This record gives sequence, C-alpha cells and structure tokens, in this order.
Amino acid sequence: MDRSARSARPARPRGLAPALALAAAAVLILAGCSSGSGGKKAEEGGAGASAGKATTPRMTVALVTHQSPGDTFWDIVRKGAEAAAAKDNIRLVYSADPNAGGQANLVQNAVDQKVDGIAVTLAKPDALKDVVGTARRAGIPVVGLNSGLSEWKKLGLLEFFGQDETVAGRALGSRLNEAGAQNAVCVVQEQGNIGLTQRCDGVRGTFSGTVENLYVNGADMPSVKATVTAKLEQDPSIDHVVALGAPIALTATQSVAEAGSSAKVVTFDLNKELTGAIAGGSIEFAVDQQPWLQGYLAVDSLWLYRTNGNYLGGGEQPVLTGPAFVDRGNVARIDAFAAKGTR
Repeated sequence: MDRSARSARPARPRGLAPALALAAAAVLILAGCSSGSGGKKAEEGGAGASAGKATTPRMTVALVTHQSPGDTFWDIVRKGAEAAAAKDNIRLVYSADPNAGGQANLVQNAVDQKVDGIAVTLAKPDALKDVVGTARRAGIPVVGLNSGLSEWKKLGLLEFFGQDETVAGRALGSRLNEAGAQNAVCVVQEQGNIGLTQRCDGVRGTFSGTVENLYVNGADMPSVKATVTAKLEQDPSIDHVVALGAPIALTATQSVAEAGSSAKVVTFDLNKELTGAIAGGSIEFAVDQQPWLQGYLAVDSLWLYRTNGNYLGGGEQPVLTGPAFVDRGNVARIDAFAAKGTR
C-alpha cells in the first residue's frame, strides 16, 4: 500500500471568514461529484463521481447516520463524504436510521461486511457503545461526526468532526440578547438527541430572557406546523422561535404567519431554501456548522489513517467545523454554495 498522505491541520473556524474559506476550498474539491438521497437501506455512494485521484488500493468505508426521512441536512453531509470518497479511491456505503437501535444494527452490518473504516454519528451514544466496541475489537477504525462531541472519546473513537453544540447554543443566545429578545421557544424535533438538547441548553446559558423547549415530531411536518402555531397562538409574548434545523425553521415561518404572530425565526443549519428565506427576511439568521465539511473530513480521515497512520486533532481534540452565523449581511456569499448543495 502506498504511504502517501496530505497534510491536514485541524482548526476551529472563528467567525464567518474562516468558515467561508473552508467552504470555498471544499467546493473546488467537489467538482464532478454527485449527490444522493438518504434512507434506511444501505446504498453505495458516489456512483456518479469521477474516478478517485488516489493511487492507494481500493477501500470500503461505511457512513452510518441518524438521518430521518426527508431531512435535507444529511444530503449535504453525504455529498461531502462522496467527494472525499471519489478523491481517495474509496467505495462509500451510506446507511441511516433515526432509531438508535436500528442505527446500531447498521453499524453491526458494516462490521460484518469487514469494511476498512466506519464513520458514525452519536446522537444517542449509549445505544451505540457496544457496537462501536465490537468494531474496534475487529480492528476497524471508527470516527465520529456531527453528534456526540461530549462522548466520542469515551467510546474510543479515533477522531471527531463537528460543532460544539453547547458553544453554538450560547452564541445564539448572545445574539438574541443583541436583538433585544425577551421570550423564546426552542423547537426540539427529536427527543433524546443529545446534540439538540445541548443546543437549547446553550441558548438558555447566555440568553437573558425566557426560553421554553417545545417538542415536536420532526418526521411529520404538518404536525410540526400545527404544534408551533398552537404555541404562538397560546402565548403572543413569544418574540423568537429558535429552530434546530432548516426544515423546522422553514415550517416555523408558516406557523408565524398562520398564528398572526410577530415572532422572528432563527435557526441552526442551512440548506438552499433556507438561504433564500434569510435573503427574503422571513428568517433572521442561521448558525452554520458546515455539514459538507463534516462528511468530507470524516471519510478523508479514515483514508489518512489507513494509508499513513495520521490522526486529525492528534487523537485527543475534536476538529470543530462551526459555529458561524449567516444573516442578510453575508447570505449572498453563502447562497452560491448552498445552491450547489454544499452548505
């Protein structure tokens, strides 16, 4: 096996400019790669991508997430993973299940297939602890991405790529203070998801006003709309709706209109529809964690480890991909990337 590798220095984006620089570099790498849709059934990724540039032997990497059907956030993660796979001569197998037990079974399937590496999200880390241990005992390197920053080292993962959700939540809370907000509702679309809980707790940690969690079923958008609408009608003093994902935020704008509320909508995460909503003024701002970069780095890190024994973050520190704010002052610069499905 070739011992080739590229240098990589993990860095935490500080504000928007570094985040834009990372995204610009990522888009250049992405040229020629195709997207795919999520789902519970495992699928081979990157079928439409150009041939890998690496001369190293063919590898197989499994990317296993907790994607819910219809959640476009994960399409962006997957695109990044496919771009890295195309570059590194990797066969990427993507699978997802929002149910923690189902996700654990998918990881076990990857172990049984004797893949060369596994990238996994840890939204509910306790449910994945045993199977991650099984993978490690089988000699399969495992890295984490997106969810589970507080747990990845405890589970023995090699590396982690994502956002500190508590830090991101605190940043959003401070931004609400700057806007003069007094009463906010934090819409949680999946109970038990540690990352979503940390986001709301982070907001609560810095926001000087009142924050109440509102639990909804993120897999049922009509239900989300009805629940948020009812809450706004019940409490006209709510001045900000904090969404934890782009589809939820876009639905919340409909709730605001239907309830005749003056509440403003802010959110975590982007997609191309949401950047348009920011530009149009129906959403105030979003906290971007750069999901394309998370997928890219997770897959690329496994190639680096298998071909040259490299650890991003030195095996001790996570590689942070956010947070950065996107609002009407800078959304035009981000929109071009979002239109390509990479932000």
